[in-house]
Amino acid sequence: MRTIERYITRELLLPFVVVMIILIGLFVSFSVARFLTSAVTETLGTGAMFKLVGLKTIIALEVLVPIAFYVAVIYGLNRMNRDQEINVLRTVGYGDNRILYTVFIISLPIAVLSGMLSVYARPWAYAESYVMNAQAEAELNTDRFQPGRFYGSEKSNRVVFIRGKDDLTKRMEDVFHYIRTTEGREIIISREGYQRPMTAEQWPYIELQEGRIYRLGVDAIKDSVIHFEKLIYFNENDQAQNYRRKAASTRSLWDSTGPHEIAELQWRLSRPAATILLALIAVSFTRTAPRKDKTDRTFLAAALIFAVYYNLSGLAKTWVEQGVVATMPGIWWLYALLLLMVLLRLPGSGFLLPAGKQ
Repeated sequence: MRTIERYITRELLLPFVVVMIILIGLFVSFSVARFLTSAVTETLGTGAMFKLVGLKTIIALEVLVPIAFYVAVIYGLNRMNRDQEINVLRTVGYGDNRILYTVFIISLPIAVLSGMLSVYARPWAYAESYVMNAQAEAELNTDRFQPGRFYGSEKSNRVVFIRGKDDLTKRMEDVFHYIRTTEGREIIISREGYQRPMTAEQWPYIELQEGRIYRLGVDAIKDSVIHFEKLIYFNENDQAQNYRRKAASTRSLWDSTGPHEIAELQWRLSRPAATILLALIAVSFTRTAPRKDKTDRTFLAAALIFAVYYNLSGLAKTWVEQGVVATMPGIWWLYALLLLMVLLRLPGSGFLLPAGKQ
C-alpha cells in the first residue's frame, strides 16, 4: 500500500477504534443500568447479568460498527481538510476520486466484519440470551419461588405456592397454581413438579405429576375437575417467537418462505452494504473549502442523514414482515436509494461544487 493510502487508513481507523470504544462503553453502561433496575439480578445473579450484557453488546455490534466507521470517515477527512492536507493531496494528483476509492477499499474489511457479526455472531448471541431471558422472565421459573410463600402476578392474574423445593433437581413438592382469565378461573394442585432445562428451541415449561385441575367457569354449569398423572404446563409468548427467529441460523432462514424470516435474512445480508454505502456518503460531507469552518453544520447534516437511514431501515424490515412490501424488492429499495445518493454526490456529478468554490 502506498504511503498516502497508508496515511489515510491510519487517519480513519484510529477514530474508528476510539468511536467504537465510546459506543460500546455507552451501550454497556445503559444495559447494566437497565438490568439493575429490573429483577434480572435477583433471578440470575450478577455474573449472569454481565454475561447477558455481553451477549446484547455482541448483538448491537452489527449496528455500532457501521455507525462508528461513518463517524470516523467524517471526522478523519474533516480533520485533514481543515489542516489543508486534502489540498496538498490534490496538488500531487491524489484527487477526490482517489480519496473516495481509498475509503471504499478501507471499508471492505469493516463491511466483512459487520457481515460476520450479523450472519454468525448475532444469531448465536440471540440464542444464548434467549435462554437467559427465558429463565429471568418466566413466571413459572422455580428459581423465583421459595417454599412456603405465595407468589402473585397482577400482570397475568396468577398465584403460585409450593410447599417444598430441591434446587439441585428443580423438584417442587405440593404445587398450587391459580390463574384468572376472562373465561373463568383455574386451580391446579399437584403432588410434585419439575422444571425442565431450557434450550434455544424450547421456552421453559413445568412438568406436573399426580394432581387435579379445577376449572371454574363464569357459568357454574361449566365447572369441571380433571385428574392427571402428568401435565406439561407450557407458557410461550410472542417475544419467544421473535427471539427464535432472530436466533435461527442464516442457512435455515435461507430456506424459509415466510415474510418474517425473509425480512430477518435480508437484514443480516444488508449489513455489509450499509457499512460501505454509509462510508461513501460520509466522504461527500468533507468536501468543503479548508478555510470555511463548517464542522458543526457538517456533523449536524451527517447525523440527520444517518437518523433518517436508521429509521427507514427499521421501517423497511417491518414492511416486509407485515406484507406491505413484497419480499422482492424487500428491504433492498432502501440501499438502492443509498447507492443513488452516493452516485449523485460523486465528484464532478454537478450536485457538489468543487472544494475551492464552495
